[in-house]
Amino acid sequence: MVKKVVKFFDKLEDKIRTKLSKKPIVYAFVGSVGIILLWRGVWHFADDIGMGSITSLIIGVIILLLIGLFVSFFVGEQTIISGIKKEKRIDEKTEKEIKDEAFTLKEIHQDVEELKEELKHIEKEIENDI
Repeated sequence: MVKKVVKFFDKLEDKIRTKLSKKPIVYAFVGSVGIILLWRGVWHFADDIGMGSITSLIIGVIILLLIGLFVSFFVGEQTIISGIKKEKRIDEKTEKEIKDEAFTLKEIHQDVEELKEELKHIEKEIENDI
């Protein structure tokens, strides 16, 4: 029963994400509403249990640092990487540029796999010669 519910929501999430990804501004708006409502709920819960602002700040930063989300959430790894490489952000790229990058990455992956196979073959030859 639980597996069916999880599978249903997983498929639903995939469908919604697919549709929203075609409309990034709507996607951003819906996502921001969800995040704000989540924060509002956490905020009110913290108030209900009497947590002060400094305590909330300290606990929040510690949690985010411990699980590795502090930088990635507020800045984003892609933003940092694109800044270092002086690239366009993904939302500034055209569909063709994204597809070209994906194709290039696939080619690189294939090349790496071929090199791994060649190395395995060379290792076997070396082992047989010894």
